[in-house]
Amino acid sequence: DSQTIPVDNTYREVVIHHNREFQRYAVENGVYFAPVDDDEVERLQYMHGIFNMMFDSRLIFPPIPRPRRILECGSGSGSWAAQVAEQHPECEVIGIDVFPYPVADDLPANVEFQVDDLNSPSTFPSNYFDLVHSRMMAGGIDTTRWLGYMSDILRVLRPGGWCQMVEIYFNAQSDNGTLTSNHALQVWSQNYMQSIQPYKDPRAALRLQSWMTQAGFVEVESRLLPMPLSGWSNGKQNTEPRDNAIGTANRANIHRLLSSLALYPFTQGLGMTNTDVQLLVAQARSEADNPAYKAYFPVYVCIGRKPGGSRHNRHSDSHRSQTATGSKGGRHGEGRKRARH
Repeated sequence: DSQTIPVDNTYREVVIHHNREFQRYAVENGVYFAPVDDDEVERLQYMHGIFNMMFDSRLIFPPIPRPRRILECGSGSGSWAAQVAEQHPECEVIGIDVFPYPVADDLPANVEFQVDDLNSPSTFPSNYFDLVHSRMMAGGIDTTRWLGYMSDILRVLRPGGWCQMVEIYFNAQSDNGTLTSNHALQVWSQNYMQSIQPYKDPRAALRLQSWMTQAGFVEVESRLLPMPLSGWSNGKQNTEPRDNAIGTANRANIHRLLSSLALYPFTQGLGMTNTDVQLLVAQARSEADNPAYKAYFPVYVCIGRKPGGSRHNRHSDSHRSQTATGSKGGRHGEGRKRARH
């Protein structure tokens, strides 16, 4: 591939912050503020399993019976891309991220991971992919970059190709309205949204549908799904068994997420001490575990199609009734190439 070069060690360099590893390039350029160490990789793999539970093990939501090329933006641990490659062995799957996360030795032969900056224009050819999957990119895409990012996705999709986006809105909600602004979960949420601005848009999840439509996608659909922060069933309230199972499984992910997403932006952006951050995280975990609050994060899922293509690629009524459902950015100069690893 003439557009790729071996990965530069610049992207492998890490810095230690309160005993966690962060990509030096990402934090120094305001690109991405979550850790990239083994603990975080394990959490990302676990969260992929939670998404699978929420989406009934469906990895691809639009009707694409025989995809030939798929791009994942913000591939992280590589779980989604590897699983898609296993399900579609004749499809070329490429995962992009700003950090060269370690990948398994037994990956399918049809999946490749590259390092690139998605805050700069895409270097992929036009009309190339059948599907672009973008998940958990709100923490990586610059605030002013979103419409350009959407336009790049539209350009690299073939006519009739699909974009599929999944984002969590990290503003803790209560299914029964019992969480108030004084609760630790809400304090954590407000601090998080404040701490990543002005670099990132903490409300990007709410704007996916509008941005996709503005970029030129058609048949755009958005769904809101609750991601329970723990099991809600306490023997006294009516609880959906499925939500309870998801919440019970999600508890471990949330405990780690509340710390990993907060550590750098709260201490560096808001000036909090590590002790204060960990105290707030401990209180937020306790509330997340309390079934009386029925706490959840809203998950927004949005799909849209690039105009054109054959009729069989159009969105079907059966799909409408079923729909359930990154590289974090960086900055390069002109003529950059993606790095393979």
